Amino acid sequence: MVRRRLRAFLSAFILAAAAAMALPAAAQDMVLVPVRTIYPGETVSADMLQEVPLRRQLRNPAAVERDWRALDGKVARRTLLPGRMIPTGSVREAWIVEPGKPVQVLYVQGGLEIALSAVALQAGAAGDMIRLRNVDSGSVFSGVVMADGTVRITAS
Repeated sequence: MVRRRLRAFLSAFILAAAAAMALPAAAQDMVLVPVRTIYPGETVSADMLQEVPLRRQLRNPAAVERDWRALDGKVARRTLLPGRMIPTGSVREAWIVEPGKPVQVLYVQGGLEIALSAVALQAGAAGDMIRLRNVDSGSVFSGVVMADGTVRITAS
């Protein structure tokens, strides 16, 4: 009787162990860390990063960067230390328009297109609203930076 129970227990234990080994291991979370110090204003590239397994569960998983595409080509806002996780928001888009540099400004409405030169008063990436100064008149106005480096203004 005891042997029968022991045999049943052992067979159940072996089946459970075999089933546990047959299940795929849970995918371990990976995070991106710099391989060297990245200073503010420096462009982040893929060769500056490495993917490492997460050692402990994070309280807020969205607080750190995990995607290469979210970091490659961006500019560091703060110093990123080697081996440390990269907090979300610690990188920004690269500026297309630099302050003090001349830019081409376009006003387009229907078939009307007016182009003028201006000096950027603020830095901006694509989609940012920046302030500009008209080279000829000196008046200050705002416009949206486009991906090609021009600034587009609308009627106000």
